[in-house]
Amino acid sequence: MTPLLSIVVPAYNAADYLDRACGPLEQFAEGIDVIIVDDGSADDTGSIADAYAARRPDLFRVIHQENRGHGGAINAGLAAATGTYVKVLDSDDWLDTDALVTLLATLSRLERDGGVDAVVTNYVHERVGRRTRTTRYSSVMPAGRVFDWDDVGRFGARQYLMMHALVYRTSLVRASGLTLPERTFYVDNLFVVTPLARSRRLFYLDVDLYRYFIGRDDQSVNDAVMVRRVDQQVRVNRLVLEALPAPGTVPAGLHAYLLHHVEVLCGITSVMLVRAGTPEHLATRAEFWQDIKRESPWVYTRLRRGVIGTSSNLPGPTGRQMSLLAYRVARRVVGFS
Repeated sequence: MTPLLSIVVPAYNAADYLDRACGPLEQFAEGIDVIIVDDGSADDTGSIADAYAARRPDLFRVIHQENRGHGGAINAGLAAATGTYVKVLDSDDWLDTDALVTLLATLSRLERDGGVDAVVTNYVHERVGRRTRTTRYSSVMPAGRVFDWDDVGRFGARQYLMMHALVYRTSLVRASGLTLPERTFYVDNLFVVTPLARSRRLFYLDVDLYRYFIGRDDQSVNDAVMVRRVDQQVRVNRLVLEALPAPGTVPAGLHAYLLHHVEVLCGITSVMLVRAGTPEHLATRAEFWQDIKRESPWVYTRLRRGVIGTSSNLPGPTGRQMSLLAYRVARRVVGFS
């Protein structure tokens, strides 16, 4: 029997927290298919994953592969997914089981009515030492019914769609041709933009499904780590821009959202290049924006006129300091991770 939902769990050296991600899923008797991808871990990740598959072979499958990075692990999981829908669960995060029960019931009902391309749910930032914060979409998406992009409002800055908010129809992801670059971080932005560009029928389920843990020193969204890996951010930015459909080829509401997502992404990367601070990094930032201007003038104009694009590209040393200050404020007030 085809499961409703495949849950892909990319896991690299995740022995300390894999139980938090996978343990709650053992209570489900049907409806889900959990694929743990052990991405060349050097700790006990592989043996922990194998133990889940041994206890519940009807529920868990394990893929062991040489290290290919976050994107390579997701690629392997997506290729193996058998569910009608698919969701990625990073191994240091977890899903609320009550919300997951609601999601499965909703997917079952939607399938009886023809299905959808994507389901959007809320996600909760679980920050070490700080209060949780939930990203919701009730102000921009109608809840509880199938809708299209003409029904979607204007997204606020804190409402950009992270991978954590999305459940995709598996066939949509495959039809999009999505293949994430290997050994590269920040590929979740491609996971958002590439299939989403093909989405037409949507459903917003107003439940807090995904618990997004933030606080590990080696985490990809840690500020110091983002600065060290800023070259990977630039690479993913360029790939996202290549995946951006031209205006008029997709619904206006969808195109507006994709531009909003790209603006947030490019703004963060621009500030990270400033934070890195070397002449080489500043030259990379200038080259990055010139490339956008040359290859996609309409995108460049839209990004540089937006609040995020403007505040992240103020000229001169004083302007760069103001850009950093704006970013710090955004992290606290708007919710950049």
